[in-house]
Amino acid sequence: MRWRGTARPRELSASRFLQLAVASLVALGFVVTSGAFVRLTGSGLGCDNWPRCGETPFPAKDFHALVEFGNRMVALVGIGLALATWLGSRRTHGLPRWVVRVALAAFLGTVAQIPLGGLTVILELHPLAVMSHFLLALVVVALAVVVALEAWSHARGLGASDAPEWLRIVALLGVVGCAVMVVTGAIATASGPHPGADDQVERLGLGIVDTVYVHVRATAMYGIGFLLVGWQLLRRRRTLPGVVRLATVLLAVLLAQMLVGEIQYRNALPWGLVLVHVTLGAAIWALTVAVVHALWRPPAPLVAGTATTRDDRGRVALGTAE
Repeated sequence: MRWRGTARPRELSASRFLQLAVASLVALGFVVTSGAFVRLTGSGLGCDNWPRCGETPFPAKDFHALVEFGNRMVALVGIGLALATWLGSRRTHGLPRWVVRVALAAFLGTVAQIPLGGLTVILELHPLAVMSHFLLALVVVALAVVVALEAWSHARGLGASDAPEWLRIVALLGVVGCAVMVVTGAIATASGPHPGADDQVERLGLGIVDTVYVHVRATAMYGIGFLLVGWQLLRRRRTLPGVVRLATVLLAVLLAQMLVGEIQYRNALPWGLVLVHVTLGAAIWALTVAVVHALWRPPAPLVAGTATTRDDRGRVALGTAE
């Protein structure tokens, strides 16, 4: 039963929802980087009375407290934008229902970071708790990438991929390979010395040489799979030009990551390079998810040919993808 005079929620245009989804993705990417900055500067216990910062809700004029409090503010912005994206998805006419659920999962993932962050402080930065905090953030980023690409498809049209099913499956396995690479990298970081590790912070107790050995080989396996997919994409550059460009960006970031990783290992892991390494790792993860998703459901601007589009009222039309 609807009461007379009750205003219906105003619909959100596809272009507005796209802007919201992209803003959420960018904010959640900053959350990963700011979290790494907290850890690598040894500021994880800068606000020891979680959720307060010392005896007050705001930090004292202390570097570590300010860094930790700043990360909480960045995370709060990420949570707010994730919430806005989910609510906006419910008001965007014609958006697939499963995209709304993915947006909800991304928001719930950001909310789950709150008690997990508190637990990490209570456990005095136990490496497993820190790793869980970091990996959950990457899961949320992956969900945000999917929502952003679907928002782009909804605003500009959904293109058709001519990639064979076997290639799309291999690419999907590449997401698993990328996850293994990221996890082994996190284990290596949690095992080795860096400015975020001191006598008061527990380490995993694994040898840095052994963990790096495993991480390098996981990276090599991912790289081989990427070259296979990239070669097949190059053969389809006329029909999937945008996907090829996206994969090229991923290749450039991957090469930069390998260079930074080698330099940081040979220089006793200076925290600045470790921060760059973590940031590039998050970018590789997000780009991998983006390339794979685009192989299955490419936004029209990434492909050549006819695309299914929807106007702001959700009406279906056909257009040509440039």
